Amino acid sequence: MVIIKKYPFIAFIKAHADSSIPLQEWYHSVKSASWKNHADLKAHYPSADFIGNGRYVFNIKGNKYRLIAFVHFKIRTVFIKFIGTHAEYDKIDPKTIEQIDY
Repeated sequence: MVIIKKYPFIAFIKAHADSSIPLQEWYHSVKSASWKNHADLKAHYPSADFIGNGRYVFNIKGNKYRLIAFVHFKIRTVFIKFIGTHAEYDKIDPKTIEQIDY
């Protein structure tokens, strides 16, 4: 899969050093994946939640952090919409957030 953009990972890791390894593992795992559909993604990440509109929520570091991504299976692309703490996630609308600013 192609992941659009890497900058949110770098910025988030600077602010939350303990997220570095889990986020890097997620990034490399997704980058090497070739999901064709929802079932492929769920086989790879059973705990990922589909929240509609092509968006999935991934639990990072035992659910301490959350990542929202729009997954476009047809063009094999993942767009990062949000990376944040669980508390930050609770303050946003995961179905409509467009992009995070770091």
